[in-house]
Amino acid sequence: MPARKIMPTTYLLLALTVMAGLHFLFPVMRLISPLWNLLGLVPLVGGVILNLMADKAFHDAGTAVRPFEESSALITKGVFRLSRNPMYLGFALILIGTAVLMGSLTPWLIVLPFGILMERIYIAVEERMLAAKFGTGWEEYREGTRRWI
Repeated sequence: MPARKIMPTTYLLLALTVMAGLHFLFPVMRLISPLWNLLGLVPLVGGVILNLMADKAFHDAGTAVRPFEESSALITKGVFRLSRNPMYLGFALILIGTAVLMGSLTPWLIVLPFGILMERIYIAVEERMLAAKFGTGWEEYREGTRRWI
């Protein structure tokens, strides 16, 4: 039986859980005062919307959404004009928004490691697969569009 790959959403949920644990168990210091922390809703909601738009683009193109599955189409329009990885960017925005909502220092300790983890586990592999499948089309898109933002 082939090994099951861990989905990025699993890492997102784990990151959110660790952020909450750090905030409630080791808040260290309050960075953002109450009421101002509600500004965290902006990146959080933006991240959710970005993910939904990227997911719709995958479905509209009839290509794989799941990591490590071969793509049948190279999507370069919509949110993919802004970022080669809008779903991972959306996850990062969700984490940033959550950290702002919590208002303390310790949840921020998860944001950067999460991005690095996504780069190494998913983005690097996906980009190699896209390069192999789409060749010059991928190279042109890669040169004209940033990986994150």
